[in-house]
Amino acid sequence: QVTLVESGGGLVQPGGSLRLSCAASGFPFGAYCMDWWRQVPGKKRELVASLMTGGTPNYGDSVKGRFIISRDNAKAMVYLQMNNLKSEDTAVYFCNAWQMDTNYWGQGTQVTVSS
Repeated sequence: QVTLVESGGGLVQPGGSLRLSCAASGFPFGAYCMDWWRQVPGKKRELVASLMTGGTPNYGDSVKGRFIISRDNAKAMVYLQMNNLKSEDTAVYFCNAWQMDTNYWGQGTQVTVSS
């Protein structure tokens, strides 16, 4: 069955870094576009970063210059390197895989940025 499992979240101080990972299985990973989204209670889910199968990455304005998305098709993994974290980055981060009308989501991993 299709699975997306996020990991790497946790508590970090402002200015710190975290690397999120998403392990995919059950579908042709290399043929899917991969995104990272985040959500805070009471707010809409926000697109953080996207990476097409053969294109350049794109980032939300709030994370440009700080976050880097990457993928390893051989390992069916997608990563989000988060640097210079701010308190407003606190959210549950979700891995998303999509192709045309197909869309898969992970369960999410909590990132908390606090002193």
